[in-house]
Amino acid sequence: MNAPDRHLPLADFVDRAWDERIVPALTDYIAVPAKSPMFDADWQAHGHIERVVQDAVAWVESRRVPGLAIEIVRIPGRTPVIFFEVAATGAATDTVLFYGHLDKQPEFSGWRNDLGPWTPKYVDGLLYGRGGADDGYAIYAAVTAIEALKAQGTAHPRCVGVIETCEESGSHDLPAYLDALKPRLGEVGLVVCLDSGAGNYDQLWLTTSLRGMVSGVLKVEILTEGIHSGDASGLVPSSFRILRQVLDRLEDARTGQLLPEFFHCEVPASRVAQAQATAAILGDDVWKRMPWVCGADGNLALPTTTDPVEGLLNRTWRPTLSVTGVDGFPELKSAGNVLRPYTAFKLSLRLPPLVDGHEASIRLKALLEDNAPYNARVSFVPDGRAGALGASGWNAPELPVWLEDALNAASNTHFGAPVGYIGQGGTIPLMSMLQAGFPKAQMMVCGVLGPKSNAHGPNEFLHVPYAKRLTAAVAQVVAAFR
Repeated sequence: MNAPDRHLPLADFVDRAWDERIVPALTDYIAVPAKSPMFDADWQAHGHIERVVQDAVAWVESRRVPGLAIEIVRIPGRTPVIFFEVAATGAATDTVLFYGHLDKQPEFSGWRNDLGPWTPKYVDGLLYGRGGADDGYAIYAAVTAIEALKAQGTAHPRCVGVIETCEESGSHDLPAYLDALKPRLGEVGLVVCLDSGAGNYDQLWLTTSLRGMVSGVLKVEILTEGIHSGDASGLVPSSFRILRQVLDRLEDARTGQLLPEFFHCEVPASRVAQAQATAAILGDDVWKRMPWVCGADGNLALPTTTDPVEGLLNRTWRPTLSVTGVDGFPELKSAGNVLRPYTAFKLSLRLPPLVDGHEASIRLKALLEDNAPYNARVSFVPDGRAGALGASGWNAPELPVWLEDALNAASNTHFGAPVGYIGQGGTIPLMSMLQAGFPKAQMMVCGVLGPKSNAHGPNEFLHVPYAKRLTAAVAQVVAAFR
């Protein structure tokens, strides 16, 4: 690896911008509990989303970037979107579209005693708190990248930005905004999505695929009210046991493998080859980076596989079920000898990139609800207004030579190492929407969610040194757009 040149004018500009302007702005942003509508039904009354949107727009306006116009776009009854645009100064005729979001996941538990979701703290280059890395930084980094090019007198294409505020709720408002903004977006030739992750903090990482998702609440009801367990158990079947039987239709509890073939797809040979190359870079860090508990024998808990290639494919191209919440259970301190009337689980089913989210949602509902054991009442209710549609994943188009060269050049310049390619297990509904709406567009999907950054969980942090390099690399790729 070569030593990166961090004394280039572009890098110097970006470094100063982060230190002087972006970190303070993100510190204020983290302090605002701008939870996504799925987690804050009264988001309009609370005003937190409005606050972070107004703050971001005011920050951009304060930069007075030549030719850049910004506004808040509103559709009644929907979360707001920020739209910005700046005219081209170079020869490229197509448009670069920047994407990010400002809504956040809820607090979750387990934060260190000196940290909290809404109490930002900047320590040793890490900015802790909810939402800074996922992905409140996006609008600040995107505008800074454009501003840096202008400051260096470097020509750039026309750029537009769409910053939404319901991504963590499945982006259910975004299609309406994309339709409304389509005449203003122009002919999009490159999408720069800043809502993804990185395999390490040592090079630029390009996301090559994203999983889809179906999420919702599975509820099993057997009684109308709780009754004495000594009187009823053995006669009344446990709602929890019934729920286990229903889930056994979907998942092998021993291996975690999803049983219905529909939820699987064949992994393209090119993605297997990329996983092998990425595994050679990351090695056992693929699984060792997780916060494993120490077992009763003193050894750390183990992953589903210690093979780095299989680990990468498991988390990016194979379906997986997670239970992310429960209802119907009293707290342990209040748990008496009562047979509970119902059990409810919040399910998160991650889908391979090539499995259709709409069809998966329909099939999952039928699989879970049909032929209920003991004639219990079993229901699966997908999340959100568009939840019944599911969210389809995304597989990146093949890179043209110019973009592959530009990515490598930017990574070598600002990191001293070539670009890495990695699939991501998360879901960004926008990507499949944009791929369908702009089938000729190339996709630069990247982000700052590297090892231990822990978006959605406790102790989330933004790795500021990496974010600086990423911002400069993005600017360099945008300048190379053709």
